[in-house]
Amino acid sequence: MAGELLLDTGALVSLLDRSQTHHLKCGRAFADWTGPVVSTEAVLTEATHLLAGVHGGRAACVDFFLSGGALLVPSTVTSLQRVRKLLDKYADLPMDFADATLVALAEDLDCTSVFTTDRTDFSVYRLKGRKPFRLVPND
Repeated sequence: MAGELLLDTGALVSLLDRSQTHHLKCGRAFADWTGPVVSTEAVLTEATHLLAGVHGGRAACVDFFLSGGALLVPSTVTSLQRVRKLLDKYADLPMDFADATLVALAEDLDCTSVFTTDRTDFSVYRLKGRKPFRLVPND
């Protein structure tokens, strides 16, 4: 598959919570993206936790996926083995579990575009072969 956009927690929360600093920028970037958007259950879990204090936030987060806003790609034993290696590799940052699931998914899909507000970490992470991520929005 080509042309996917990986959806990270910060971008998802920014899309759904109008009080977020990056809400408008993320909304524009999401509206402009024409390909499929994919994410992981770890991102959904993290986002619902962060949106717990927003009225209707958790439901809106689940509804986003139910309505086709993004496709949830489940982890496999193989992807979790890769996640484990990534957590060790980036322990100095430290890399969180949700980010590791996205990097593993990116490698599985051969996808380099990530929709994130976490520019610091995703500018450091590399795919196998040392390929950098393309960050969206790209400011």
